[in-house]
Amino acid sequence: MPLVTLSDVLQPALQQGHAVAGLVTLGWEDMRAYVAAAEAENVPLILQAGPSCRDHTPLPVLGKMFRHLAEGAAVPVVAHLDHGYTPEECREALESGFTSLMFDGSRLPLQQNINETAAIAEMAHSAGISCEGEIGFVGYANGETSEGTDPDEAAQFARETKIDAMAISVGNVHLQENKDDGLDEPRIRAIEALTEVPLVIHGGSGVPMAQRQHLARTSKICKFNIGTELRMAFGQALRAAVNSDPSRFDRVQILKDTHDPLVAATRAVLRGFKGEDQC
Repeated sequence: MPLVTLSDVLQPALQQGHAVAGLVTLGWEDMRAYVAAAEAENVPLILQAGPSCRDHTPLPVLGKMFRHLAEGAAVPVVAHLDHGYTPEECREALESGFTSLMFDGSRLPLQQNINETAAIAEMAHSAGISCEGEIGFVGYANGETSEGTDPDEAAQFARETKIDAMAISVGNVHLQENKDDGLDEPRIRAIEALTEVPLVIHGGSGVPMAQRQHLARTSKICKFNIGTELRMAFGQALRAAVNSDPSRFDRVQILKDTHDPLVAATRAVLRGFKGEDQC
């Protein structure tokens, strides 16, 4: 199945009452496991190349990897640039075969964020692909603090940028390892009352599973980004594989042992975003 755009998977999610997982990739092993899990659950998938992934592997290589996996997959797959910070980076992703660009101008003043995001959205739409923007800064665990999204600013941002998906700050935090705190549902409801665009939660690993499912089915949140949760699962599987045989040194053999545990962990994540009609 060929790659699809972000809108191709989020618009059905919006209409049918479910969400799609944006899974943050770091290498071939997790990409392959994520696609296998999506096929097993029969749901679409968004493969995401974030800043740390791009630091390790160039965008043109990532584009080829994503496209190769998508063409052999039995479910729709989106190749998504996560947290693109410059027009040059977004253009490189477009030229590398990505089907969705996320421009992150959330640290910028509102009007500058609108102007720069709108330019990326126009570039993406001219090429027939999708664009995600972010309004309200989503902070980092043990790092920068979040600045919650103002509903009126969100409405203006969505309207003036013409983005296909809007990431919001509603109590979510990047790199969160624990699921202690839930999202601010009153703020979510206020935002979705003023806009029709599919909403996105970054830092989805920190959201309790029950709230993920509830919001996937009852709100305009159509995409949850999951990174830390599955990185932890991969790390645990890799540690177990290394420790199982101290004399083993072939990394291909070691990495093969991470596949099944990561597929199982990913399937559990994907099931949490299904609508009632998908279960």
